[in-house]
Amino acid sequence: MTDIRRTVLWVVFTMSLVLLWDGWQKHNGHPSMFAPQPKPVAAAPGSATSAVPSVSAPGAVPAAAVPAAAASEKITIRTDVLTVTVDTLGGDIVRAELPKYLTSYDPSVTDQLLQMVHLQKKPEFTPQPVALFNEAQRYRAQTGLVGGPAALPTHTTPMTVVAGERELKDGQDEIKLRLESAEVGGVKLVKTFTFKRGAYTVGVTHEVINVGSAPVTPQVYLQLVRDGSTVTGGAAFTPSFTGPAVYNDKAKFKTLKFEDIDKGKVDIEKTANDGWVSMVQHYFASAWLVNEAGNREFFVRKQPDHTYATGLVFTLPTLAPGATSTQQATLFAGPQEEKKLAALAPGLERVKDYGLLTILAEPLFWLLDKLHGLIGNWGWTIVTLVLLLKIALYSLNASAYKSMARMKAVAPRINEMKERLKDKPQEMQQEMMKIYREEKINPIGGCLPIFLQMPIFMALYWVLLSTVEMRQAPWMLWITDLSVRDPYFILPLLMMASSLFQVWLNPPAADPMQQKMMWIMPVAFGIMFFVFPSGLVLYWLTNNILSIAQQWLINKRLGVN
Repeated sequence: MTDIRRTVLWVVFTMSLVLLWDGWQKHNGHPSMFAPQPKPVAAAPGSATSAVPSVSAPGAVPAAAVPAAAASEKITIRTDVLTVTVDTLGGDIVRAELPKYLTSYDPSVTDQLLQMVHLQKKPEFTPQPVALFNEAQRYRAQTGLVGGPAALPTHTTPMTVVAGERELKDGQDEIKLRLESAEVGGVKLVKTFTFKRGAYTVGVTHEVINVGSAPVTPQVYLQLVRDGSTVTGGAAFTPSFTGPAVYNDKAKFKTLKFEDIDKGKVDIEKTANDGWVSMVQHYFASAWLVNEAGNREFFVRKQPDHTYATGLVFTLPTLAPGATSTQQATLFAGPQEEKKLAALAPGLERVKDYGLLTILAEPLFWLLDKLHGLIGNWGWTIVTLVLLLKIALYSLNASAYKSMARMKAVAPRINEMKERLKDKPQEMQQEMMKIYREEKINPIGGCLPIFLQMPIFMALYWVLLSTVEMRQAPWMLWITDLSVRDPYFILPLLMMASSLFQVWLNPPAADPMQQKMMWIMPVAFGIMFFVFPSGLVLYWLTNNILSIAQQWLINKRLGVN
């Protein structure tokens, strides 16, 4: 039975590594080992999405589409939390900086290490605001019109500034920027951008005016476009999903990998009465939101210039000559703050993806958030969370540790019996069970805390990996960012040492090979933690220290050395 316990421990450890690796792969945009491949779904011929222009950058616009005199003017709008650049060519949002979130320096990036070796000095690094929409990734938010026999104003149509302030001043709660297109296909398009204090959202109003002589039935499209590069959030070896996400009440939340889009494997609900589209990256996201119920068409596709687009199409009422119709939308570009996302649109908090363990991760984050509100330091919040979990599981852990202590106490007796009855396996098994009954030992009782704690550990792994509040959050001394690895590997080494001490406290395995494996497991596990977020390592180290203290006290109480 002792061997059974060792086998169970080894299976738990191996499966935890497999599940962590699979989760890491999924969060990094690679296929899961356990998920079926989606079936490709092609856009229906003649659908609204097939009419949305595929051109995503001004440089790719056909020469005939832009008059020679047209000039592209970049207009920068500043609020307290956003710095947004709007291009008058199409009214695209081509840059959105978040001044409260700065890029992180990562000392483990290979080229930086090589540079340090070559120059014999630390490379200079100046933090810059995180930029969601930007030219480097051809990442932008676009809107326009399609529908009808003639071309209508699109995101390639030049627009002029009608009115608008450029900076949110003290005492102002909002500012507006208004752009107007020339007549195209008998239709004029007016875009009004509304920026509010403290908001990572931009209100976008589309005013469609029929200035022609025939009725038109225009369709408004909203799309997010970017290249297929992966964003890591500033930490080497930190897995992160980057790509489109689609949500509606019929199909719920679905992410799409760039490589699946390349292969035409886009399995989404194409029409719904609600929902939104998003581009997700580590810690941040952008999204087009329209919360009012109304039929909309969804699309995700690769474009001719090798960018990727996801968007919505809305059909407006038929406009008689001289008539006007408006469509309201909201563009979100900001951090994945769970409570704020949930307040913006149904299901938007899902862009902060916890994977298969959402049912555990969500209450863990809720508890962490409440504790942080009282403590004010995320590092000590993690320590407090572990303490509360140990208190909640104290009786269960105590029972398991008593079983392990008793097994350590009878280990010499069992080893002597095994040596004496090594040629009589059946009699040896009966004698071993007799000893366990006499000493009131459950040979697999020590596995129970591991079974209970492993799902909590894995759920907290995703919480710490996905929570933007942990980004650049200090603990104390050398730990200045709980979302990246310990720069000096002190916490992983301490965790490894504490795990090895736990092996020493536990009863030895009867099989020498199994005993060697029990010593190797903490080393292998510890090495893996060298690249994990320091907040996660802090959780596991604290858990080890409290477990050692509890086991030590129980061993002393039972007189086990």
